[in-house]
Amino acid sequence: MSIEKYGPYILEETAALLAIDSPSGMTKQAAEHVMKRFEALGCEVTRTRKDGVIAYLGGRDKENAILLEAHMDTLGGMVCEIKSNGRLKITNIGGLNANNVETENCRVVTKFDGVYEGTAQLCNASIHVNGDYKETKRTFDSIEIVLDEDVKSAEDVKKLGIETGDFVCFDPRTRITRTGYIKSRFLDDKLSVGIVLAYAKYLRDENITPERAVYAHITSFEEVGHGGSASVPEGVTEAISVDMGCVGDGLGCDERMVSICAKDSGGPYHYDMVKGLIAAAKKTGAAYAVDVYPHYGSDVEATLRAGYDIKHGLIGAGVYASHGYERSHVDGAVATLKVLVGYIE
Repeated sequence: MSIEKYGPYILEETAALLAIDSPSGMTKQAAEHVMKRFEALGCEVTRTRKDGVIAYLGGRDKENAILLEAHMDTLGGMVCEIKSNGRLKITNIGGLNANNVETENCRVVTKFDGVYEGTAQLCNASIHVNGDYKETKRTFDSIEIVLDEDVKSAEDVKKLGIETGDFVCFDPRTRITRTGYIKSRFLDDKLSVGIVLAYAKYLRDENITPERAVYAHITSFEEVGHGGSASVPEGVTEAISVDMGCVGDGLGCDERMVSICAKDSGGPYHYDMVKGLIAAAKKTGAAYAVDVYPHYGSDVEATLRAGYDIKHGLIGAGVYASHGYERSHVDGAVATLKVLVGYIE
């Protein structure tokens, strides 16, 4: 059967999840959505105390199970100071970079008093006023949140119910082009959640019961380093992190391919799994590259650091401009799905 037919489904599921704000630490709504999507595919689903989602996709041998890890948490911000002029200073959640949020629309999610819109702007953002505009280094000391409310003081802001510790969520600006590209913030790693859902749908559609039991863990704290550090089902002997594939200078992957990572900042991935994933790509005809990522870490490395004795691998659809306004392609997503199908079968 044609794996390509799952491309539109992947993009549809990805776009639906991208529409739900879920910076690390605020993933409950996203978890509820993901649970419902797996349940609709007939999967047994549980939620972890950390608001991760564990889905059992089927399979006979639970003593030699395989775990697919993808994450639904994203980068974001948090209010760390309410300034005297009514603007907000934020601290980054995960690897959010100040250069990538300037002029972006955002939402401040209060704990008890609703959601307020705003924009991230350079302090003194008018070029006609600020002679140092071009030379100013963009940091979270020089970027502030301007609320779309009539506030002129810290007291005005506090009356709205905005407090230190409130989350700041940035507009993903999701767009799917007629040529199959998907552009959005937070494709890392919601595109992979769409791919894992597509694998579950493939098993259901084709009435396939894998020889090995297959679990999916959609984690909630990957961007801050401990998403995959717990909740590994009993009997798992191998884990594949399905995350973004890097695209950039010195790497072979592009957005229409699946990247198989041989090594990243955490060291090499298991030799047997890297070989097996390459063999799966060749078997299924998936366009692929094998790459070494210079600045990267994954859920499955957190799993190993937590003490689990498993083999580990990493694959993902090629994503350009990571941690910024990212871009991938349906072909890369389908190629990633093909590798999962080929490796597990």
